[in-house]
Amino acid sequence: MSVYQFEATDSKHETYPLEKYRGQVLLIVNTASKCGLTGQFDGLEKLYQEYKDRGLMILGFPCNQFANQEPGSAEDAEAACRLNYGVTFPMHEKIDVNGENTHPLFKHLKNETKGLLGSAVKWNFTKFLVDKEGNVVQRYAPQTEPEKLKGDIEKYLEA
Repeated sequence: MSVYQFEATDSKHETYPLEKYRGQVLLIVNTASKCGLTGQFDGLEKLYQEYKDRGLMILGFPCNQFANQEPGSAEDAEAACRLNYGVTFPMHEKIDVNGENTHPLFKHLKNETKGLLGSAVKWNFTKFLVDKEGNVVQRYAPQTEPEKLKGDIEKYLEA
């Protein structure tokens, strides 16, 4: 099973198949605009600008499951990301990444790569790297700075 079998809903409430990213390396991140790690948006945007022309796509999924750090709407989250951090990569509707209402994509991501808490997402800014074939190849802890992912991203872009 690959991520291409799932759909996502963007911040404009339009649902689309992840199949549209076939052949690209994906970095999928659960985000929050009022989190101590929110500064990582800068690093994520830098990665996106550096590698987008080589086939990297970053997908942000706002989540309010950790200390109420994304309390507004998906539109509010996107506006904060674009205004405060210059984010240009796609942002999506708010989702759950843990619990009974976990988004199907995140169920898959978690099942494919275990973290410190088993399959649960520990906190905002947990990152999942997906290869060009749609396989989940790596999970990164929330505290892992985006810049530290460059080597892995390059490896999968060149594969």
